[in-house]
Amino acid sequence: MTGVSVVVPTLGRPSLTALLSALAAGAPAPLPVELLLVDDRPAPAGELELPPGVDAKILTGRAAGPAAARNIGWRAASHEWVAFLDDDVLPDPDWFVRLAADLTGAVASAGGVQGRLRVPLPDGRRPTDWERVTAALSDGAWITADMAYRRSALEATGGFDERLPRAFREDAELAYRVRAAGWDLVRGSRTVTHPVRPEDRWVSVRTQRGNADDALLRRLYGPDWRSKLDIPPGRRPRHLAVTAAGTLAAGALATALLTRRRGALTVAAAAATAWSAGTAEFAAARIKPGPRDRREVATMLVTSAAIPPAAVAHWLRGWWRWRGARPLETAL
Repeated sequence: MTGVSVVVPTLGRPSLTALLSALAAGAPAPLPVELLLVDDRPAPAGELELPPGVDAKILTGRAAGPAAARNIGWRAASHEWVAFLDDDVLPDPDWFVRLAADLTGAVASAGGVQGRLRVPLPDGRRPTDWERVTAALSDGAWITADMAYRRSALEATGGFDERLPRAFREDAELAYRVRAAGWDLVRGSRTVTHPVRPEDRWVSVRTQRGNADDALLRRLYGPDWRSKLDIPPGRRPRHLAVTAAGTLAAGALATALLTRRRGALTVAAAAATAWSAGTAEFAAARIKPGPRDRREVATMLVTSAAIPPAAVAHWLRGWWRWRGARPLETAL
């Protein structure tokens, strides 16, 4: 191989400086490297500042999310191998050396080589719900926090599906199409660290927007889309049941108050009991492995009530929006 193009989509977060500084301070690459930064900010406040020793080409994104930004990057790449890094990871000092070994040692059938991901968790206490969600990335399959693809594999499949606008599922979806096109995906030896970024207590509710993307994948790949894309089972059926119970309880209670019918009040009570039980089970499952301090417990109680209806609402929104969606022409 002649070299590798490293593509980093970025929103200009402070973590980008740390990433670039780590690359510059590490062991030099034993092969030519092209570094492409795709500035995907909706309204760039100014030029991206590069640390000393970093030589990079800056490309302008379309503010359409990481999938679109990565497509811009690999299509502008000069080398056969394209390595994708997220702008919030920290490569090990020998990252370039191990990347070269991963790619030069890849068999001809390998269309992609994934790096290893390390998520440091706090010492002396149990991790919070958000910290556990981030730590789960270390077990993810083919995630683009550190994933290299042959340019020929990307060209054969059309790259990332830009209908997936978030940093969520877009990497798993591409991996499925690459494998469906006849390529193998393998794991390499290079490692990056993915720190847990600070978030407010409502992050778990905001992330439910990803259910709209799940609805798209269900439209594209059918009922077994999770197994096809190597995605573990979720809680959506339980969220649907809890949301239905809560909706029924509210509706029956309103009917009872307006009509004074005892039957409606009985239905409201039964549905409210089912809603309470489902919400309590969800909250307990999230509280048990955590630090169980006052703030964390309060956050889990409130968000466990908010997540099911949010998840269902986003799923229905996506199901309607993507009702006529079809796989990309290159998908098999």
